[in-house]
Amino acid sequence: MDYNDSHALLSREHLIYVITVPLSASIILANLVIILGISWNRQLHNTPNYFFLSLLVADMCTGVALPFIPLMGLNRELSFSACLVAHVFPNFLFLAFLFNLVMVHYERYICIVDPLHYNNLWMHRSFPLALLVVWAPPLLYASLPAFGWNNWTGPDWNDCCAGSQERVFPNAFIYLEVYGLVLPAILTIAGMTGRVLWITRGQLKDICRLHRSVERGSQASDREQRLNLRYTRCVVAVSLTFLACWVPYLIYMHVCIAVLISDTKWSSTTHIVLSCTGIGSMAVVPLVLGLANKQYTEPAYKVLQKLRDRWRRIYSLHSNLEVSTASL
Repeated sequence: MDYNDSHALLSREHLIYVITVPLSASIILANLVIILGISWNRQLHNTPNYFFLSLLVADMCTGVALPFIPLMGLNRELSFSACLVAHVFPNFLFLAFLFNLVMVHYERYICIVDPLHYNNLWMHRSFPLALLVVWAPPLLYASLPAFGWNNWTGPDWNDCCAGSQERVFPNAFIYLEVYGLVLPAILTIAGMTGRVLWITRGQLKDICRLHRSVERGSQASDREQRLNLRYTRCVVAVSLTFLACWVPYLIYMHVCIAVLISDTKWSSTTHIVLSCTGIGSMAVVPLVLGLANKQYTEPAYKVLQKLRDRWRRIYSLHSNLEVSTASL
């Protein structure tokens, strides 16, 4: 690698760190706040919140691995074993995050769609098995390149300098992961969310109908209008969250597939920006779910409130001392 290539590599790595380090730190800190909030509140120590804790741990690990995922697209001088770890481990964390996210959405979906059989779900009866389902398959699939499913051929197999990502992940592996795992998982989450909104709309209509029958009126009351407005806000919030969190990743994913099919070179800066924003925005989904629940954030809010009250007392005491000193 000559001086120009080395300088270009360093500039790309610098761009990756500039984008991902603040985002990664924010994701890790927010996950820690929610994890501590669930851990400190004993009323939240139940199976649904344990699933959410598993998702938060996976999301925090994704935040840790976030700076390394765009680095997979750079040509770096690594040994064979180091190259496998640098590619396999972030991919495992990403898939584990996705599997945990599907599990949490499915658990909450059943709670709304079939509440009578909710407590009899297999995931509630055997929580360790459910954890094994969301962590073991991603590890097995992500480890397939280490067991031989790779393009590592030729006399220079100990050198991971040129085209490292293409040599670790064959095209068939990428197609299977994208269209066999990732895209079906995203569509499943979107389908369950849409189904829940549809059921909520039907229940809202039933409530409004019963309310009118009790009041014997044909016009919508203020309470009905408030309910409809709240439902509309919910739909808008869900739609904006999906657009902000999933669309950037879907764009990044299909651009990568298009480049892979056409076998053309594209700007490394574009690849870095798309990968950082796509994966980073997707990692925000559990934070939206967690921060929207006041029970999860109540301990952190109480700590901040105590710190604010203490700061106000200190500031008030300091001001009183200054006034007393000035009067003397």
